[in-house]
Amino acid sequence: MNDMNKLFLFGLFLMLTPTLYAQTAQAPPTVSAPFDKAVEVTPSQSWTDSAVDLHPGDMVEISATVVGTGNNLCDPQGLDGLQNAGKLPLESASPAALLAKLQEKSDSPLFIGAARNLKITEAGRLYLGSNLGASGACTGKYSVKIHVTPGGANEVASIQSKLASAAQIWMSGQFAGMKSPATQNQGMASDANLSTAPPSGTANATSTTPASTLAVSRNPLDDALAKDLQLLPRRVNDEFKNLGDMVNFVLIGSEKQVQDALAAANWRVADTSTPGAVAKAILMATQKEDYLQMPMSQLYLFGRVQDFGYEQAEPYAMVASRHHFRIWKSTLTYKGVPVWAGAGTHDIGFEKDQRNGKVTHKIDPLVDGERDHIGESLEQAGKIRMMNYFKPSDAVQDARNATGGGYQSDGRVLVMVLQ
Repeated sequence: MNDMNKLFLFGLFLMLTPTLYAQTAQAPPTVSAPFDKAVEVTPSQSWTDSAVDLHPGDMVEISATVVGTGNNLCDPQGLDGLQNAGKLPLESASPAALLAKLQEKSDSPLFIGAARNLKITEAGRLYLGSNLGASGACTGKYSVKIHVTPGGANEVASIQSKLASAAQIWMSGQFAGMKSPATQNQGMASDANLSTAPPSGTANATSTTPASTLAVSRNPLDDALAKDLQLLPRRVNDEFKNLGDMVNFVLIGSEKQVQDALAAANWRVADTSTPGAVAKAILMATQKEDYLQMPMSQLYLFGRVQDFGYEQAEPYAMVASRHHFRIWKSTLTYKGVPVWAGAGTHDIGFEKDQRNGKVTHKIDPLVDGERDHIGESLEQAGKIRMMNYFKPSDAVQDARNATGGGYQSDGRVLVMVLQ
């Protein structure tokens, strides 16, 4: 999308603001109140019914601690050296780790660990258990706290609040109104060989992406997969062969699994027609609907443009600020399943394109925040079977994108095996 269309669309929503304000003088619908519940789980082969019914749109926050005494206490994160007979319910997680099922008869448990947030996409019921193939491998119990925010509570925001949020996002990104967090993400702590401090040279960088904690597996990445991932290109390029964004995440799943997972995590497929996007934005704004599928430029990996572009944004802030990524299906497979390479960045405003002097999107320079945001969104949607970090030998840590904007990273690629 060229600079004139970008600015036109952003100006469009500003011009429509008075009309939209006038159309939203109605009371929000009544929704159920959030609630809390505490459940005690004994690590064993059996599952504990939490008695929490789940509904589409619900947000479920789960945290766990171990209760007991002695030297052989279980750990909700799992115990790497635990001797355990039998097949584990979730092979990618350590023995004794806290797991959850969203359906009583589901054979696809989710790793919860010490804490995890889930976004519910279909009706079900929450069951809790541990990753054990036999009983009595460790002692103690898990004290689990569950906080449920009903789905309707997330949908009552008026257009006024959406516009206010859009304006705040625009100002924060464009004029560096928000300070970067002390660390890009708490997930770094899972790698004992990496410092949790930001990469060198980022002290004055600004970021609008909050810190996040990912339920990353403690088990090392499969050696064969790690060797294959080392072969992936590290960066994408534009049509002029200028190197740009880093490849900072990998999805492992069929095309249907990828599409279903991203849809469940509220990622939208980007439109491909700029003229069509302008008309669509005008129509949807006048109908009080959110336009969240802004076209994105074409970038190249494996000698071809992206197979899919996905984005996510606050309503009305899409033109200036959006989470977005591009993915390419590689020739690699893992256990017969396709491997997709992705490059994700967070647009936070506009800046000068150093190639031609035109207007282009400004990205959050701390790109690890966007990498982990992608993982967190899929995690909350319950679509990840296993997640791990991979740091290639030639990791990208300080570079510039194709338009000249600088970015920094810890160099790790987030690897996600989909349900």
